[in-house]
Amino acid sequence: MDLASFFGILSGLALIFSAIFLNGNIEDFINVPGIMIVMGGTFAATFLTFPFKDVMSAFKAAFFVFARKKEDPNVMIATMVDLCNITRKKGLISLQNVKTRSIFLKRAAALISDSSDEETIRATLRIEIDSLKMRHYIVQEIFRKMAMYAPSFGMIGTLIGLIQMLSKLDDPSSIGPAMAVALLTTFYGSLLATMIFLPIAGKLKTRTVEQVVNLEIIFEGAVCILNANSPMMVYERLSSFIPNKSRRPMKFKDTGGGGGKGKRKGGGGSSGGMPSLGL
Repeated sequence: MDLASFFGILSGLALIFSAIFLNGNIEDFINVPGIMIVMGGTFAATFLTFPFKDVMSAFKAAFFVFARKKEDPNVMIATMVDLCNITRKKGLISLQNVKTRSIFLKRAAALISDSSDEETIRATLRIEIDSLKMRHYIVQEIFRKMAMYAPSFGMIGTLIGLIQMLSKLDDPSSIGPAMAVALLTTFYGSLLATMIFLPIAGKLKTRTVEQVVNLEIIFEGAVCILNANSPMMVYERLSSFIPNKSRRPMKFKDTGGGGGKGKRKGGGGSSGGMPSLGL
């Protein structure tokens, strides 16, 4: 579980509702018609804007924001070094038997095992990366649109409340409560946008960047294995994707051609939740 996301939303909502409890009555902030206007209007507009399948995919992606941990690019670098060592000992064709949960890594290994030229690898894997960016952009855009729709429908609810209030001006005692109800829908819309939809969109964008970095590591690693087939060269080239202070050093038993296996200090290349290799 991503504790940062869970703690961020939970603590934010807790502070807001604590402020409500300390300075008022929680019942004053509950208005069922206002909730219906904001929630119903937001989801209706979202389903009008995007296909049903994309909206459902966006909600599933929002769940993974909390369920999945951050992917460590150091582990993927170690995985690519492992692949390089395998090819040095058993040849490029041995990668056709690699077993991994990553479809992208499986495709890269298949291209290497077929001794595809560099241009073919670049064209094939680049299409995969670009299509992933587009799919993720649509998911992020859904939550950005919902963050735009929610305050708008909150304002619509406020206008409805004001109209109802103005129709009862002959009773001055009802103006205060009616105004409070009218403003609640704006509160609901702003709360949903700033505490739910925009943070989820931002987190999904961050996860996309993290995933693209790992795919770029696989992409460049595949090209490097095909051209140089040196564990040290693979490590040095791929470590450029990571800031210096975040890089994990690797030690090589043999970098001169005997197929020495690269290892991270403190563990093997397929740990940390990233795709494991099996031959």
